[in-house]
Amino acid sequence: MGRARDSIRRFGRSARERWREVVGPWAAGTVTMLVLAAVLPDFRLQSADGESATRVAIAAALGAGVFGLLGAVVWPVLVRALLLVPAFVLGLLVFFLNGSLLLIALALIPVGSGAAEPETAVVVAAAMSAASSAAGTFLAMRDDAAYGRRLARLAGRGRRRSGERAGPRPAPGTVFLQLDGVGHDVLRDALRERRGSGGRRKGPLMPTLAGWAATSHRLTPWRTDWSSQTGASQLAILHGSNEDVPAFRWYEKETGEVLVSGRPAGAAELQRRAVARTGDGGLLAADGASRGNLFSGGADQVALVLSVAARRGRHNRSRSGYFAYFSDPANATRTAVSYVAEVLREIGQSLRARIRRESPRLPRGGLYPFVRAFATVVERDVVVAAVLGDVLSGRTSVYADLVGYDEVAHHSGPRGRDTHQVLRDLDRAVALIARVVRHAPRPYRIVLLSDHGQSPGETFAGRYGLTLEELVLRARAAGASGAGRPPVVLASGNLGLVSFPDLPGRASREEIDRRHPGLLRVLADHPGIGFLLVRSEEHGPVVLGPDGAEHRLETGDVVGESPLRALGPGAAEAVRRTAGFPHTADIMVNSAYDPATGAVHAFEEQIGSHGGLGGEQGRPFLLWPQELSAPVPDGAELVGAERVHRVLRRWLREATEPQIPVDRIPLDRRADESLPVGDMPAPFAVTGPALRDKTE
Repeated sequence: MGRARDSIRRFGRSARERWREVVGPWAAGTVTMLVLAAVLPDFRLQSADGESATRVAIAAALGAGVFGLLGAVVWPVLVRALLLVPAFVLGLLVFFLNGSLLLIALALIPVGSGAAEPETAVVVAAAMSAASSAAGTFLAMRDDAAYGRRLARLAGRGRRRSGERAGPRPAPGTVFLQLDGVGHDVLRDALRERRGSGGRRKGPLMPTLAGWAATSHRLTPWRTDWSSQTGASQLAILHGSNEDVPAFRWYEKETGEVLVSGRPAGAAELQRRAVARTGDGGLLAADGASRGNLFSGGADQVALVLSVAARRGRHNRSRSGYFAYFSDPANATRTAVSYVAEVLREIGQSLRARIRRESPRLPRGGLYPFVRAFATVVERDVVVAAVLGDVLSGRTSVYADLVGYDEVAHHSGPRGRDTHQVLRDLDRAVALIARVVRHAPRPYRIVLLSDHGQSPGETFAGRYGLTLEELVLRARAAGASGAGRPPVVLASGNLGLVSFPDLPGRASREEIDRRHPGLLRVLADHPGIGFLLVRSEEHGPVVLGPDGAEHRLETGDVVGESPLRALGPGAAEAVRRTAGFPHTADIMVNSAYDPATGAVHAFEEQIGSHGGLGGEQGRPFLLWPQELSAPVPDGAELVGAERVHRVLRRWLREATEPQIPVDRIPLDRRADESLPVGDMPAPFAVTGPALRDKTE
């Protein structure tokens, strides 16, 4: 009986939701049509002789209903055709076709004498689509279930059209969702039960992911390279190598140019170098899709991918969701409503921070509210829609980057009310993808990961009253030999880079001391700087700290106390690796780190930062289905983005090749990515014991 009652309640709730999805937009369309018929001279719902108000209302209701029905039936066909249309033509075609549907609807209604001029029909159709979509959005209270069901219905029709037959389902596909900038500890806290005032239980901040971590997935941290930022991490994750990527931006002496990972030309060049170095197309080269990333990963299907943003032609167009998203006026309206709400939310949150005099705090006026809304709403919606299209079309692998948290945390700090809202929205986006996956033509494994975390702290300039560049120039000018071209000083979060254009190659410590006496000592002794990396002619790469401390990386010899001691046992190896890059700056500067608070001082205007060593910025996460093999053996640490790439490669192989049960792999060989999956005996599948969430 209990199950029967539950089924009846679920059926009733589902019926009410579906009824609301229909009636709300229909009513909004009807009212919009009546209003526009009253104010637009070229649009009418009655004959010239006039008709009763009742007949006009009935005509409006029927017209709105037929228009909505045509949209539901015809739009899926139009969307597929529009995928072949260039982007600059797409917007005009959308409104033209929408207006055409309205004219057809007016011609079909049996009541009244509806008519409109073609240009007026375009306006009326756009207004009705906007009103209907907005009504549906507000009535659903931001519930994505209706959106998911619509996509699922489209997927079902698509599979029937493609002639899908009963039989074994294809091998599982894999969806990699990157929650940009979400550190392991931030995610772990978001999965825990919370308590409100009076001890009232509030539930986890991210209930979907919390449910996965408690049942189907495992959570583990990994450690970034010294350059803890998206350019270095994602390049290695997608293309297998981040060799010679010392920071987010750096100066290359041979060209006299600054290479920036976050610009189309820079991303394209980094991807080209990585492919040339590895000789491999990338993680997504086999039937993959790349969405919202800096790099393509070798995918043929891309949307909002920076490394191909400057390209023209079919290789820069997504046929599985990007154009389809913008071709639907309902999607555009849905996103526009959320965009305005996000702008207003940021203005309110910024005002509250000023009133409460929160510290640290950054100015958040100007264009920032609109930049934030683009990252947290527009880019999220387009990327999620593209991923949904990918899974509904049965693509083998998808990698998507959701960047909203990273953007907000830079300006609001990694923890707090502002970022909590973004984490909730990300959880809802993941839940939507998971719901639609159930209707896909193949099973999917969803892997969540981040590329880095974020460390809090007041900016270097805010704490000490001058920028890193100003400090370098003052110290240089104070030396006896301060002449010559000024140095190039760049920042990547709490990592600074100082290059001397007039010194060829990698300038040595000895040469810098001769040209700019006292500069290195001023920098190393500054309280806001944790350590410097330079190249010594005598000792090779050397880390310099306050009070004459040195750590000679080639020999491991330490003078005084190692400047790397507070940063953990992996810091020396991370710095040593970067010291061997051809484009490492003459002086690499890492800001001070407070182990008690986890705070660093960004050399950029960020109160949540990443890019160097220190705190949670270097500790991202992997949340992976427990049927996959462990990333590393128990007790080991997953270190470096290149190794994460090898783990993801292994997981893609596991989806298509038979393997032995996890509990039958010898302990010394478990999670070893060098173990060829194809060598495992058939017909076993991964059937290891139920594994619970493993957090630290």
